[in-house]
Amino acid sequence: MRNKRAVIACILILAVASLIFTRFKGESVPTSVHTDQDAQQLSNIPSAPAANDPGPFYLNVYKDWEAKGLKPATETVLLPGANLSGKSDKNLSISGNYEGESGVLIWKSGQDNWIEYEVTIPSDGLYELNVSYHSYSNSTTSSTTASRRPTVLSLQIDGVIPFREARSLTLWRKFQDEMPMKTNEYGDDIRPRSNEKNEWLNETLTDSSGSYDEPFQWHFTKGIHTLRFSGADPIVIGELKLQPPTSIPDYASVASHYPQTKEISSSATQIVQAEASVWKNDPAIQLSVDQDPLTIPKANGYQTLNTLGGIRWQNGGQTAAWTFQVPESGLYRIAMRSYQGFNSNLSVFRTIAIDGKVPFRELLSYRFPYFSKWKGTVLTSSSGENYEFYLEKGTHTLSLTASIAPYQSVIALSEQAANTIRKADQEIRAMTGGLVDKNRSWNIVDEFPELPQTLGLARTQLLQMSDAMQAANHGSDNTTQMLQTTAQELNSYLKNPNTIPYHMDELTDIIEQIGGMRETLVKSPLQLDQFYIVPAGKKLPSMEANWGQKVTGTFNNFVYSFTRHRDTNEVDEDTLNVWVNRGRDYVDLLQELANHSFTPETGIKVKVNLLQNENLLVLSNAAGLSPDVALGQPQDKPSDFAMRNALLDLHAFPDFQQEADQFAPGALLPYAYNGGYYALPETQSFKVLFYRKDILQQLGLKVPDTWDDVYDLMPTLLQNSYNFYMPPGDFLTFFYQNGSELFTKDGMKSALDTPEGFKGFKQWTDLFSIYGIEKSVPSFFQHFRKGDMPIGIADYNMYVQMLVAAPELTGWWGIAPIPGTKQADGSVVRWTGGGQTSSFIYKNSKHPQEAWTFLKWLMSADVQELYGSELESFNGTAFRWNTANVEAFSRLPWKKEDLKVILDQWRWMKEAPNLPGSYMVQRELTNAWNRTVIEGMNDRESLEEAITNINREIMRKEQEFGFVDSKGAVQHTLPVPFITAPWEGVNRYVPQ
Repeated sequence: MRNKRAVIACILILAVASLIFTRFKGESVPTSVHTDQDAQQLSNIPSAPAANDPGPFYLNVYKDWEAKGLKPATETVLLPGANLSGKSDKNLSISGNYEGESGVLIWKSGQDNWIEYEVTIPSDGLYELNVSYHSYSNSTTSSTTASRRPTVLSLQIDGVIPFREARSLTLWRKFQDEMPMKTNEYGDDIRPRSNEKNEWLNETLTDSSGSYDEPFQWHFTKGIHTLRFSGADPIVIGELKLQPPTSIPDYASVASHYPQTKEISSSATQIVQAEASVWKNDPAIQLSVDQDPLTIPKANGYQTLNTLGGIRWQNGGQTAAWTFQVPESGLYRIAMRSYQGFNSNLSVFRTIAIDGKVPFRELLSYRFPYFSKWKGTVLTSSSGENYEFYLEKGTHTLSLTASIAPYQSVIALSEQAANTIRKADQEIRAMTGGLVDKNRSWNIVDEFPELPQTLGLARTQLLQMSDAMQAANHGSDNTTQMLQTTAQELNSYLKNPNTIPYHMDELTDIIEQIGGMRETLVKSPLQLDQFYIVPAGKKLPSMEANWGQKVTGTFNNFVYSFTRHRDTNEVDEDTLNVWVNRGRDYVDLLQELANHSFTPETGIKVKVNLLQNENLLVLSNAAGLSPDVALGQPQDKPSDFAMRNALLDLHAFPDFQQEADQFAPGALLPYAYNGGYYALPETQSFKVLFYRKDILQQLGLKVPDTWDDVYDLMPTLLQNSYNFYMPPGDFLTFFYQNGSELFTKDGMKSALDTPEGFKGFKQWTDLFSIYGIEKSVPSFFQHFRKGDMPIGIADYNMYVQMLVAAPELTGWWGIAPIPGTKQADGSVVRWTGGGQTSSFIYKNSKHPQEAWTFLKWLMSADVQELYGSELESFNGTAFRWNTANVEAFSRLPWKKEDLKVILDQWRWMKEAPNLPGSYMVQRELTNAWNRTVIEGMNDRESLEEAITNINREIMRKEQEFGFVDSKGAVQHTLPVPFITAPWEGVNRYVPQ
């Protein structure tokens, strides 16, 4: 250890010395500012290499095909689904009959595997690929989300993925809301369940995110080719068809071929309510409540689901459809009442189809301009001419698909610009050691000439993005202004190139701004109230509220706020009362699920209430008004109540162990008290190692597997002004990994006064006092995002933040199991805690058996999966449900590679037991850490002082609860369950 410390100290001294004595020669020479004419020359400068580069965009590949003069194919090639030429050795695909079709391929996936087709192409050309398919389910398939998520496949042609979008091809399902809508006891609408329509579907492969107007085209040369589909979702394939690309004519051409018709005699307008869709391809498309005076049906102060969409319909590729009746053949206009006021001055787009086909090109990504109020939208040309549609008498289907195609060129350029600026940022950090020192002078043009060139390329890319943005949006908006301002900033740096190293932090901010812009552009929210099918030449209905209607509506809503009252906190003795310490979205969804399935199945009526403050549980219990079940509680709350005889011992139920087996044994430790178990874990946070792929690659560092590996990479990190993040309060990791427990087996005192305990404390404090890990970090997320802490340990919250709030780093970061401690036999242990929320039953509940039945239902894998899937469907990735049920967790939409890491770490989950006085452990170990790391006290002496104080408080609390008498004699011990081996039960859920 001393030798290692000496080496590290020498390296750090040399690094500092090299920074002090490095000299730069010559005077700064201004470089010329690059203009748009330089773009061609600058484009030869490579962008920063992407970690795990996903390949070129389809946009660029297709442009290359056009430049080469490739022509559309003229012939069609059929491939029966069951005619495989090869498949992976997992043998998950068979030929059979399914839902009325024979000789189809039943691909019983569920884990990563592949199938192959061999196809003979009659002539060179560009083809579309059409697939006939059906969702797959059987008795072993989950009845919830397994049949709700779309199937995602990756396609290789002759062993090559032709463009990045081919890595994720989505085969959507169709869903329909249960109608008519039901209302609850207060008269509010209950959100209808979305059920899958059991039917064969036919889809030409296109971009799942709505990034392109038309289906993908695939280039094939004459001869034999191999198509390999890879995936982990079950699907049934009837037929594949390689066909000539579909050509959609423009409006003028279509209108010129309309049949000659007389004026429609009926003047009646056909009105379609948007909330009455006949199908949608994503259950995330949801109904919304609106109080506008013209919205039908009127809300009248109730929670009336009277519109569709908004932020519930914003992801590219999402489609909703409606049917309408045409009384007689002829020409009609189509209008709709829409709200598009979500992103200031930013247009959104929908591809509009009738009877499954886009009538003319102008309806590909039809533009809905920003408008801050409900607006009557009539489908018109850019010049204001009303589009007319020839419709035959009868039933027709109108569908709208969210599209971001007009912004795709901007999105593609944003990735290039971010990579270019990231390359410049990494160059500057390598030059400066990550330190902004304005007292240092530079000669950038002579010594680092590639740096101004790189920033010049970035400036050109930003200006190109601005031009493309204005063209797509038909005007300027906040995004355009941001791009122009950023380009001007880079321009100012280029005028004074020797000051570029002073702007390192500003460059990082620019990367974040570009990522935020991209996140805005990929969302396309639109809210709809009604559609109108109006005979050509007839008057359109009023679609916008006038001043008088708005005043009346505002007054009525004000009155309703007083007359509509409900007490959600009262306790109903004839109903199972459940209090949830979470937001309203969680509470409402749980009530819906209980009403829809639990109550009909069991006959037990449930009332789910929002608990706004967890401390109300203490007050309500004292007042005798406690609920039957409490959810979303901190993990230390159950033991506090159990010590005071307020909770039901779940261990007394005969099937408790069967339920407990769904969770990691280490997750149950906080709920064990005096021989019983008083709660079940509801959610579970995981800890993993986060790392920046780009920065570790640049530094030549590998992801550490053990703490010895961390020690080895610290000198390189510190030399380059980077650091490793470790939560200062995470003592469990080091005590558990070194074989120490927090308490003795009888639960009567601390067990930290052992060689293993002292070793764990020393390892914990040495990281900060010797190896240089930062002692105080307000936000690891911000440091990780900026790049000055490219590696560190964090939890589930960090993971979701990275998914939602750092889009500019997509593909540039990864996770791994936390560093472990190597044992004498060569194995590595990775024990750590994580944090969780809990659920429990009150002892004074009048319905204990019903409460246990409800708890078992709620914590089951199927219900947890459904609850998590619908939360995320309704609210987005930010609501990713980290259920403690490992089976349900594995079914949720985690990336396969991330899920493997998380579950590998899950087996080492081990929380701290909660005993009388155990709160002193956190407090005293924090004090000991401060004494050692901050004040320099000897680590052994510091821990001994902490142990003395912990034992004193444990003794005091044990006397209070009657485990020890006033003289210190033990009356009754508190046995603590010990866990010494990783949980093997998780193995069957780890992706292979």
